[in-house]
Amino acid sequence: MNFGSDNQSGVSPRILDALVRACSGTAAPYGTDTYTRQAEQKIAELFEHDVRVFFVATGTAANCLSLSALAQPWNSILCHAQAHLISDESTALEFFTGGARLLPIATDSGKITPAALRDTLQRLPDARPHSVRPSALTLTQATENGLVYTPSELQALTSLAHERGLHVHMDGARFANAVAYLGCTPAELSVKAGIDVLSFGASKDGALVAEAVVFFNTSLARDFDLRLKRAGQLVSKGRLFGAQFSAWLQDGHWLELAQAANDRAAALATLLQSHPAVRMTWPVQVNEVFVVMPKTLLAHLHAAGVLCYDWYPGSLPTGFVLGEDELPVRFVTAWSTSSEELDAFAAALAG
Repeated sequence: MNFGSDNQSGVSPRILDALVRACSGTAAPYGTDTYTRQAEQKIAELFEHDVRVFFVATGTAANCLSLSALAQPWNSILCHAQAHLISDESTALEFFTGGARLLPIATDSGKITPAALRDTLQRLPDARPHSVRPSALTLTQATENGLVYTPSELQALTSLAHERGLHVHMDGARFANAVAYLGCTPAELSVKAGIDVLSFGASKDGALVAEAVVFFNTSLARDFDLRLKRAGQLVSKGRLFGAQFSAWLQDGHWLELAQAANDRAAALATLLQSHPAVRMTWPVQVNEVFVVMPKTLLAHLHAAGVLCYDWYPGSLPTGFVLGEDELPVRFVTAWSTSSEELDAFAAALAG
């Protein structure tokens, strides 16, 4: 019963088959092959826009290299106070940008709001050359609390950011889950909402190792190939990225996988809500379920073979009172989470 992370899931058979086929014979190196070209074309069609696409191995590389194209060492990048970038990506952002600073925005809702963004920008000192200069806003879709930004919410934020001269990046490690939940088009949730560059994640959604940096504002991609090379992310057998993305996107497979993960999370949430000692902390919108439960119950679940993680008390909604014997806990489902796992979890929860 693995509800630790969607990173821990395996590879979709379709994607694995595509990798096996791509491994036969030879192909041009460094992303100049037909597999990569096909994947780039599919991404352009998916987002209904001319794009520049660069494939990398990790979400951290996708995020931090993306933002290195938007920020100089003397700049700041605004993010949510609980964003993965600031809490779980070490100093990679500072490394790749040469020293740009992350400025956190705390909100009660778990998402950045226009009011919070405006207030943060107004409070920043404008004392050149002494003060840090904001150059970018990064938004996480879905957020670290499993919440999604709607297209209208994104448009409000990107409009304000662009008015202030900031470019907007989206961390889309779970972008597929957000699209599946909202039922809108990928373009409506990105380029049409004012996003300049997207970290488009596949690794959490059935791929082996595959992330894409997608520039909608293609002028920002100038010299990005050099950044990729310098970061050690220009893979010689780039066809393996292309093969994964092509198979992932083919016939909407990526959304089928994301929807399966979302559905399993909804079912898991129903089971958890049925327990009198469990309290939900955030609405379940994608494939993450956040609850508070007694420490003894968590220990019981672990002993029964359930893998899940206690979470950060600081991630709780404002005003949520944590009991002395309680812990916040995160459960994550994946495309491969089975009904048998849910049945076993139900038995463990009731035992």
